[in-house]
Amino acid sequence: MGIPIPNSKLGMWLFLGTEIMFFTAFIGTYIVLYFGSPGWPTDTNVTHINIAAGGINTFVLILSSYWVVVAHEAMAQRNFAKARKFLTGTFVLACVFLGIKAFEYKGKFDHEILPGRIAETDTQAIAKLVKDIDKAANRDLNELVPGDANADAKRQQALARMAKADDAEKVRLTAYQQLFLTFSRLRDDASANRLTMPEATRRLWEMKHLVSVKTKDGQQEFATVYDGSEGAHKEPAGHDVHAGDELAWPTVPEGKLLLVSANGQSKEVAKGDVEINGEPVLGSLLAGVHDPHPILYGNLFASTYFLMTGFHAIHVIVGMILFAMVLMQGSRLDAKWTDWVENSGLYWHFVDLVWIFLFPLLYIAPGFGR
Repeated sequence: MGIPIPNSKLGMWLFLGTEIMFFTAFIGTYIVLYFGSPGWPTDTNVTHINIAAGGINTFVLILSSYWVVVAHEAMAQRNFAKARKFLTGTFVLACVFLGIKAFEYKGKFDHEILPGRIAETDTQAIAKLVKDIDKAANRDLNELVPGDANADAKRQQALARMAKADDAEKVRLTAYQQLFLTFSRLRDDASANRLTMPEATRRLWEMKHLVSVKTKDGQQEFATVYDGSEGAHKEPAGHDVHAGDELAWPTVPEGKLLLVSANGQSKEVAKGDVEINGEPVLGSLLAGVHDPHPILYGNLFASTYFLMTGFHAIHVIVGMILFAMVLMQGSRLDAKWTDWVENSGLYWHFVDLVWIFLFPLLYIAPGFGR
């Protein structure tokens, strides 16, 4: 009675039934959290969701599913060379999918869009900025003065080396000295709750744009130079602009420059009275420090995103292993592998179907239904 099917195929269908319940729980939970959390992050500039990358991955998986069907049909026709060719193509497409997903993950890791690492209030965002700059300063200090001594002792050693250092080392030691001065002021103001988000963002901007200037009397100073055009400046693509858009830039009279030193003192000078030497002193040291901006429900968003896409990626890897078992047979591939290819194809279609749900939910839906 009934339709005779291999035990392996029946087992695969039963297994897929449990998998459907597994991912349905994830998707259902996400939908409840999304609609039940007013203020859920929807701006892709904030979440670093790459819709184009997700769309390409959708096409990649759909094409790979079609190639699995072609491979199974070739197995049924005993055209094993053709089956190997299309299974190889499917395996390559799976690698492409994971490569694109790794690229997406890198963007989130670079900006620390990670569970438990996201600031959700202004206070948390400023505290995170202080922590990130402190890490950068300590990393630079440990490179300048290796060893197990504490930070205070290393700073004293660095200052003691300044007089005997060659030009290259003196540049690095001076850069660290300026970094520590500006960071200490930022840390003290943050601890005393004297900073707003725009002020903290400007402090970071000033640190990243600190340069060496020479005055008309030949004195060398370190300062951030305002020329009055800062309000028109935007960070390059990929950099944070959210909090920076709120900044009230200082007004600089025509023909003047405003110099802000590392300790916060400012003065106006005529444009012809100073000469800017070289690139920003701290630019490379603070390249990985981003503008502070809180993301409401950011940790919940990151948790659901990585949970669903991470488990889906694991399923992609399992599918690749199933296909690799067939491809390892090489020219020895024969009809006894037909059921294996069919069952692997069923599993792969399920993986594809899950992504068809995840893509619109995670990439397209945010912003709709509010």
